Amino acid sequence: MRIKFSSLFVLLVIASFILAACGGAPQTSPTAASGGATAPTAAPSGEAPTAAPSTGGTALAVGIVLPTKDETRWTQDEARFKEALDKAGYQAEILFSEKDSAKEKANVESLITKGIKVLILTPVDGTAAASTAAAARAAGVKVISYDRLIRDTDAVDYYVTFDSLAVGAQQAQYLVDKAGSAKGQPLYIYAGAASDNNAFIFFQGAWSVLQPKIADGTFVIKNSSEAIALQDKAELTRDEQAKIIAQVTTDWAPATAKTLAESNLTTAQAADKGDVFILAPNDDTARAIGDTFHADKDVKSFVITGQDAAPASVQYIIDGKQSMTVFKDVRTLVADSINAAVTLLQDKAPVAKGSYNNGKVDVPAIQSPVISVDKANVKAALFDSGYYQTSDYTGL
Repeated sequence: MRIKFSSLFVLLVIASFILAACGGAPQTSPTAASGGATAPTAAPSGEAPTAAPSTGGTALAVGIVLPTKDETRWTQDEARFKEALDKAGYQAEILFSEKDSAKEKANVESLITKGIKVLILTPVDGTAAASTAAAARAAGVKVISYDRLIRDTDAVDYYVTFDSLAVGAQQAQYLVDKAGSAKGQPLYIYAGAASDNNAFIFFQGAWSVLQPKIADGTFVIKNSSEAIALQDKAELTRDEQAKIIAQVTTDWAPATAKTLAESNLTTAQAADKGDVFILAPNDDTARAIGDTFHADKDVKSFVITGQDAAPASVQYIIDGKQSMTVFKDVRTLVADSINAAVTLLQDKAPVAKGSYNNGKVDVPAIQSPVISVDKANVKAALFDSGYYQTSDYTGL
């Protein structure tokens, strides 16, 4: 098939020259699929790349694979990728894995057959994605692990991420600041998916801030016997984190988060409720957990965390139904990943800002900062910056 395609391509090129000589060949816009897009030039970190002049440069052959359309975060990323790609004057194929590692592998294999040179992959399961990354590496494809780290393989070239430790730390610090000096305050902790390396990093960041306040009696954990057993330990091993996460995982799914919160409240005594503090891993689960706590007559008030600045949670924050979110500007992350891809296509090395060990190697990391947002600064952080439009929200 490759020989036939090459022959057809040669014939088409010859025909185009003949038509051009006759003055009758129309001019068309090149696309990544046709192999005619010119590679954009790399831009500084956080800025979208600009398209290179159309001088017959190499096509940008990039495939992007995201984990699911069921979470707000990833549909936001898809939109930002498309916006950045259009602005730069090129296209790349974006596929979703439907929370299925087998589907993820099939997506990557499909992109490899289409001739991609760089893969931007957010793994469904960081460990399961190791063989997929290795297959891409074997095909000569550069691999960028996007937002979630691909684990247990050396077939990862770069990791483009937010400061994940800071995400958890900012969530926890918000709870600590709101708790003040009172003792014995009920704390409910929840985590992301056990298959997602980020869930461990977020939890590690949160535990580093919460643990001293648990140890001194400010907070009392109410929904994890494993966390209670380890509450005097400042630094947890990955296995210890895994035991806690297994009890409090939401799997990043609102329905799972709601069921877990309902179960926790059903077994809790009235004394375990009252004014409570809730470590929720992201916005979609925070809304589900918060609504569940709000419906319990013994819960007088709650402070709850989140992350991603999902549109629905931004409205919840404005309305006082969610306390905070950690804003991760997807525009920056998308731009950083595209810049890294462009740099790799130019046979250059992207500038890394540290590294993360994935269980096999230290993967060079390109990190973006995060911002804690609540009702006090939501307008400045999300609307004055142009990330969202005020016309799409009420109560501002």
